[in-house]
Amino acid sequence: MKNQSNELHLLLKTHMPFGKYQGRPLIDLPEDYVVWFQAKGFPEGQLGHLLGLLYEIKLNGLEGMVRKLEA
Repeated sequence: MKNQSNELHLLLKTHMPFGKYQGRPLIDLPEDYVVWFQAKGFPEGQLGHLLGLLYEIKLNGLEGMVRKLEA
């Protein structure tokens, strides 16, 4: 469970390294952008893994749960 919590914190702290939303925390990426990435294919490595997790979170309406970790 601790590893999953770390991943959720990474969604809050990791910033998009490129593209239209460069510099924005992953959790703040618009849902349509994350859906577009899912359709095109997520990048390799940790960023792709986190974007996949973010996709599932946004798809299932769980973004508020993650945002509670900010406090």
